[in-house]
Amino acid sequence: MENLCTFANTVKQCLTPKNLKHMNIDWQNLPFGYVKTDYNVRCWYRNGAWGEVEVSSSEHIEMHMAASSLHYGQEAFEGLKAYRCKDGKIRIFRPEANAERLQSTCRGIMMPEISTEKFVEMCKQVVKLNERFIPPYGTGASLYLRPLLIGTGITVGVKPADEYLFMIFVTPVGPYFKGGFKANPYVITRKFDRSAPLGTGVYKVGGNYAASLRAHVEACHGGEYACEFYLDAKEKKYVDEAGAANFFGIKDGVYVTPKSTSILPSITNKSLMQLAEDMGMKVERRPIDVEELATFQEAGACGTAAVISPIERLDDPETGKSYNFGKEPGPISTKLYHALRAIQLGEAEDKHGWNTVMD
Repeated sequence: MENLCTFANTVKQCLTPKNLKHMNIDWQNLPFGYVKTDYNVRCWYRNGAWGEVEVSSSEHIEMHMAASSLHYGQEAFEGLKAYRCKDGKIRIFRPEANAERLQSTCRGIMMPEISTEKFVEMCKQVVKLNERFIPPYGTGASLYLRPLLIGTGITVGVKPADEYLFMIFVTPVGPYFKGGFKANPYVITRKFDRSAPLGTGVYKVGGNYAASLRAHVEACHGGEYACEFYLDAKEKKYVDEAGAANFFGIKDGVYVTPKSTSILPSITNKSLMQLAEDMGMKVERRPIDVEELATFQEAGACGTAAVISPIERLDDPETGKSYNFGKEPGPISTKLYHALRAIQLGEAEDKHGWNTVMD
């Protein structure tokens, strides 16, 4: 690992138009997956304080076999995107919001918080170091940033670690769901819970996603459905969220999204709620009885990876019911999607100051 300054000349050489042109990446058909990039950035927490930011070209982490993240789940992550925009500038969407959510997770599972300033600075550094991997404007692809915080301190016994590693790596990605902004079928599962009320559902920790793996495989029947939807764990009566996204519905022109103590606070959902209000719509965040789905004209799953994935129908195999919202994205979902994308791509005024524009 070396200091950031060491890489200045190397990065400039990598970012020549010639190198960008001959990367042999099919940007138009890029899947949502891992592509090796040049560098990641890392910062260690030792002796009660965060150290200096380091740059690494290694894809691997060396840690002790008794690290707290391996045994007791002291692990958190985030996801955000950087875009190459029409005006030639690079924008990172709402990194401050991701920093705040990570800080909430840190408080929830007893890890030291990363300051918003350090988080944003590391995001900017890793994007700059891997600028040649940012997909061209107009391809529908983006550079995905994955901040990761893990307990590396040795613990045999349930307690917080005394050492941690925070790092950010990046990878260029295409749409999370095949077809991009296209209506997909989803399915309700009652057999599994993603998280419990007052549990870790509000935190972005790996255990929540591990809990959804079997549910996804069993409920989605090998690709018949885009994703599974969970009901509240206590009563199995209210809509919670999908395995990898929040839920929203449009009912008589009102933007409705669940209120629950087991749902991850989606930054995309918060952005859509703000945009809906900007458009003069009423926004309701409240419990949604599964039976009420029949009264919604539109529905969607939303998150950083998918942005908006319109829901064609939501099947409930146990009751035999199917809630249909249309084979094509609804007009309000479409308007919200394009409004958000226009801000992310620098095509519309960013009046809420969401974007961090790279120098």
